[in-house]
Amino acid sequence: MPEATSPPLSRPLVLGSTSPYRRELLSRLHLDFQVAAPDVDETPLAGESPYGLAVRLALAKAKSVAAGFPDAVVIGSDQVADMDGEPLGKPGNHQNAVAQLRRMRGRTVVFQTAVSVVCLATGFEESDLAPVRVKFRTLTDEEIEAYLLAERPYDCAGSARSEGLGIAILDAIDSDDPTALVGLPLIRTCRMIRAAGVKVL
Repeated sequence: MPEATSPPLSRPLVLGSTSPYRRELLSRLHLDFQVAAPDVDETPLAGESPYGLAVRLALAKAKSVAAGFPDAVVIGSDQVADMDGEPLGKPGNHQNAVAQLRRMRGRTVVFQTAVSVVCLATGFEESDLAPVRVKFRTLTDEEIEAYLLAERPYDCAGSARSEGLGIAILDAIDSDDPTALVGLPLIRTCRMIRAAGVKVL
């Protein structure tokens, strides 16, 4: 009769994202983890809300990567800028970023940041959403150009990088999970990976 084996003290951890911002955030926890790229179509569905899109994509990314790491705890995350129910994605280039920031100046935009944790071996699956309300300053066209040329945040939802010079174009940030705006809500992430079997402390 084979010996009974006890569960591991801490399961392997995988970040299902190639984002350097999420990688840096997760590294703050001083945990060993691997990084793997998810294979997910990020096209919004017809009529899909920004928060619904963020949660769906975060879970899809986690599941996509978990298929290759069935024994690991896999983190997926996604962020969608939400302007009055309209999703704003990554601008991709200067022209689109200028247009986004012109629309957002003087306005409050909700950055919907979702995180999902999946472990196929145990059947664990959980998702959560960390909305961040961001008030943009009433920016001049010159300020928009100066900011974009200095930081080039074309890979950031909403064309702003709050952890850098982007903080200067904001009036206020309201969130209960302060790293959510950068791309990974660590308070929620810690809670979820602990529940999934990762020893954090």
